[in-house]
Amino acid sequence: MLQTRLAIAAVALAALSFPASAQLQPPPGRTAAPRATAPSPRAASCHNGASFDRFLADVKQQAVAAGVSQRTIAEASPYLVYDQGIVNRDRGQRVFGQLFTEFAGRMAAPYRMQNGQQHIKQYAAAFARAEKEYGVPPAVIAAFWGLESDFGANMGNLPTLKSLVSLAYDCRRSEMFVNETIAALKIIDRGDLHPDEMIGSWAGELGQTQFLPVHYVNYAVDYDGDGRRDLLRSGADVIGSTANYIANGLKWRRGEPWLEEIKVPPNLPWEKTDLTVREPRSTWAQLGVTYPDGRPLPNDNLAASVLLPMGRFGPAFMAYANFAAYTEWNNSLIYSTTAGYLASRIAGAAPMRKPAQPVPQLPFNELKELQQLLVRAGFNVGKVDGVLGQQSRAAVKAMQVKFGLPADSWPTAELLARMRGGTAQAQPAGTVR
Repeated sequence: MLQTRLAIAAVALAALSFPASAQLQPPPGRTAAPRATAPSPRAASCHNGASFDRFLADVKQQAVAAGVSQRTIAEASPYLVYDQGIVNRDRGQRVFGQLFTEFAGRMAAPYRMQNGQQHIKQYAAAFARAEKEYGVPPAVIAAFWGLESDFGANMGNLPTLKSLVSLAYDCRRSEMFVNETIAALKIIDRGDLHPDEMIGSWAGELGQTQFLPVHYVNYAVDYDGDGRRDLLRSGADVIGSTANYIANGLKWRRGEPWLEEIKVPPNLPWEKTDLTVREPRSTWAQLGVTYPDGRPLPNDNLAASVLLPMGRFGPAFMAYANFAAYTEWNNSLIYSTTAGYLASRIAGAAPMRKPAQPVPQLPFNELKELQQLLVRAGFNVGKVDGVLGQQSRAAVKAMQVKFGLPADSWPTAELLARMRGGTAQAQPAGTVR
């Protein structure tokens, strides 16, 4: 969900399909303390050879220093066990390779839009209060609620403390997950949840909008007045807490739009179509950008970017300043665009237009080859994995500019052929724009 998770870690859970009838589920049952599994020798290497028990003792000391009571430490200790399987899942997580239209077609399906609208009616008072207090529209909250857990239908089934402390002992993001473990102990300490109630994703996220514990501590609010901040069972708490995080954590701008579908002309300066480029709507209107039905854009100074998740032949959107909240929530462009689009649908927008013709897509092996060629040309594309991430998109755009191709950030067979010819070189890595 949140900015601290890897770009696509959340999508594996969100990508599951659920029946249209999915509603808030009964409270999760109490669970027995989980069993431990032995850590690999590799895990101790980044802790100066310390065993897991020694590492855990240090984490407990840090928690006490942060204000966690000894009572909570004792209560939580049976759940603070190592599970190598959690680490294996983290290391082996699948990357996201679907087209935007495929993912959005499944995740922003009519049933989820309708379910979001139904929840807005069901919790009308809580949504109205959240919008008044935080300035976040109900549709924005409902879209994240639907994508993250299908309104509570799937919040994960793994013991949270076990997941967090296992990932904390792993070498790659130890400091982050130590902090998350301590935050989870604070949730227990203040009486929001009991250790055996803390069941969530393998990455340690909790509740119906999948908060990491640090964000749970900082942004969860008691919206139903029962004295607990319960994001597993209380719809009102979910609504208020999610609004609080979007407004104060992600800096939502009250009263401003987030994402609108547009129609782009065939001669648009494609190098301008990037989230790093923002122009007044009046400027985009002068360049021929309209709404999908041909209506002109407002002739005003509200700044926006043109977003083309599948290049100039695919869907096109006007992304406003509030779209940054989506990319902060999850920096996968496909996920964030889908979340913004679903919110617009819940709010009453028409479904996006289908492309006039199928958008050409490079096969996996050719996209991976293109990434390798971009690396040889001096670009940092991140992991060479055959998946079009933000760094790969930026590198593609830069090479399109150099070759005089439409710079829409979408990899094509023509660009690959040019790259195979090796007739252009990139500027030094890190300067891609």
